[in-house]
Amino acid sequence: MGLDEDSLDYHAAEPPGKLAVRTTKPTNTQRDLSLAYSPGVAAPCRGIRDRPDDVYNYTAKGNLVGVVSNGSAVLGLGDIGAQASKPVMEGKGVLFKRFADIDVFDVELDEDDPEALIDAVAAMEPTFGGVNLEDIAAPDCFVIEEALRDRMDVPVFHDDQHGTAIISGAALLNAAEIAGKSLEEMEIVFSGAGASAIATARFYVSLGAREENVVMVDSTGVITEDRAERGDVNEYKREFAADRPPGDLADAMTSADVFVGLSVGGLVDQEMVRSMAADPIVFAMANPDPEIGYEAAKEAREDTVIMATGRSDYPNQVNNVLGFPFIFRGALDVRATDIDEEMKRAAAEALADLAREDVPDAVVKAYGDQPLQFGPDYIIPKPVDQRVLFEVAPAVAEAAMESGAARRELDLDAYEERLEARLGKSREMMRVVLNKAQTAPKRVALAEGDDDKMVRAAYQLAEQGIADPVLVGDRERIDRRVRDLGLGYEPEVVDPVADADDHDDYAERLYELRRRKGVTRSEADELVRDPNYLASVMVECDDADAMLTGLTHHYPSALRPPLQVIGTATDAEYAAGVYMLTLPSRVVFCADATVNPEPDADVLAAITEQTADLARRFNVDPRAALLSYSNFGSVDADGPHRAREAARRLRSDPSVEFPVDGEMQADTALVEETLDGTYSFSELDDPANVLVFPDLEAGNIGYKLLQRLGGAEAIGPMLTGMDKPVHVLQRGDEVKDIVNLAGVAVVDAQAD
Repeated sequence: MGLDEDSLDYHAAEPPGKLAVRTTKPTNTQRDLSLAYSPGVAAPCRGIRDRPDDVYNYTAKGNLVGVVSNGSAVLGLGDIGAQASKPVMEGKGVLFKRFADIDVFDVELDEDDPEALIDAVAAMEPTFGGVNLEDIAAPDCFVIEEALRDRMDVPVFHDDQHGTAIISGAALLNAAEIAGKSLEEMEIVFSGAGASAIATARFYVSLGAREENVVMVDSTGVITEDRAERGDVNEYKREFAADRPPGDLADAMTSADVFVGLSVGGLVDQEMVRSMAADPIVFAMANPDPEIGYEAAKEAREDTVIMATGRSDYPNQVNNVLGFPFIFRGALDVRATDIDEEMKRAAAEALADLAREDVPDAVVKAYGDQPLQFGPDYIIPKPVDQRVLFEVAPAVAEAAMESGAARRELDLDAYEERLEARLGKSREMMRVVLNKAQTAPKRVALAEGDDDKMVRAAYQLAEQGIADPVLVGDRERIDRRVRDLGLGYEPEVVDPVADADDHDDYAERLYELRRRKGVTRSEADELVRDPNYLASVMVECDDADAMLTGLTHHYPSALRPPLQVIGTATDAEYAAGVYMLTLPSRVVFCADATVNPEPDADVLAAITEQTADLARRFNVDPRAALLSYSNFGSVDADGPHRAREAARRLRSDPSVEFPVDGEMQADTALVEETLDGTYSFSELDDPANVLVFPDLEAGNIGYKLLQRLGGAEAIGPMLTGMDKPVHVLQRGDEVKDIVNLAGVAVVDAQAD
């Protein structure tokens, strides 16, 4: 089956299309419905009538964008009419929701008269927090956008004009730096003179290029002042009429620093690229076929060709999805009246800055594990990079507040946290811990410090002020990786081998701890050459506050050194592994999933207390359930009895200040109606958020089922019960997992 057939099946599958409306408030009871509609809805209506700005408090307007088109210039399809453009507009809505959590109504207007279309869109202002104009032919698109920006008091943005301008503008900022050229001095040639090309040329001038250095070429040739005087070009092209002799694209490209293609494929050959200035910048953005192919442009010269296209199968894709969702997110959240030039520049500069940062593992994996590092083949972020939301939206919001376009002031630090929450409960929960960590960073020993991920994590921990990382590993390899990654960072390194002469005290301490376990003094000297043992002794001797290990080892072998050296806390004879699982409406902590194979009642009670303490570090008030296949004595067997006895001991302990009950089945623990109805005598007044499994097998199976079938996001495992903070990573964890667990370790150390 070909792509067309697959696409038709995709769009026709029930329900047809790609968007739907869902309710955001309860609608289960008669009272719910009376609040949602009549008679309750009268109160917010009166409130908005008396205080118009309350529309943002009582309705979805503040998160609703209208995607408006008449279908007169649909990319790759041309003038197909309003109705035929609807799949494209729905697709735009999908991108708004997927990348920035913005709701969309797509509005297809069967109207070719610009004035009538302007009137229709302006009349919808009460509905929308912003309007995204899409696929409207030039020059009408200029007239329509300008008129609507004047008439409407919400942001109006024609993405076909400004999206490419902003994204390619970010690429141009970085390309100029890599090429060692000044934007002000560069000569820039445009192939194409439509809406996108004119808007992009204007934006480059806004970024610092000189208008007299911009040459625009349309299907007739170079747009010259002579052509403008003859009336050969419209008023928008006339803006970039050049004082130069007539010529074609090849003439214009000679000695040019930058080529910007917004026309059709195949217009540029290798000889034209060879005629350009040294280290040329080539943005061939025609889709699906660029003005010159990526390989052809690269092979045309021996010096560096910095190449970007509109295609996802080559480096440096200029993709508008890097812009409009996040620009609107920032604009909506400050209730902007416009998306002005300052906001657009802020978006481009934020994208350019982000491309210079270390790239998350998830993004690298999404692109086939190809190296992604700032340079000629990576000058703009990838669309799947979730950090774009946190960089671009706040930058746009801040620019709006500074320019006067905003009607609402935001605390930008708090705003970034709210943006994180839009990407899922796990990010919201981790932000609680990371904020705590940043108040008093601690020294965290990273036992596999010469691993690339550990080096990158150490940089992020130091850069974000979460921890003071100590990389335990091969110093030469660490220094080499720091240089190769271009981190501009001098980490603290402890080399187990090269610094062995400095570790006599650690060896002596290890010998003292393990000599009655068969370890000789000479064996202790060898053991501290192992990064896991060395990091463990450093923590035990208070030369580090916490440690992480396990990235390249199986869990049991990684856990063994810290258990032998640091051991469990004096009031906790047992360690346990806990996963925090986040779902859209709740958070649960699952224990034990990594350490204790067959816990007895004592161990189950200890695990419950430790997990409750961990939950509090995430600002969660614990409610614990000891799980079983039995409900409160319904089955008399050894397994249920252990859980029942652990719950009894905890309830009778006056130092336990959280509700706990069991044994109970999982649905009993999690379903409010079951707890309130059938088991109203339970100590739990709300569903449990600490789930203690009867054994390791059940815990491991349970959390993975929740993760894989329930769509829960998992953070962990977090190790509890140790005398000093220790966390054991899973093999293959990503940099963000290391950073998260290091944050947990810092908060553990703060509590200690």
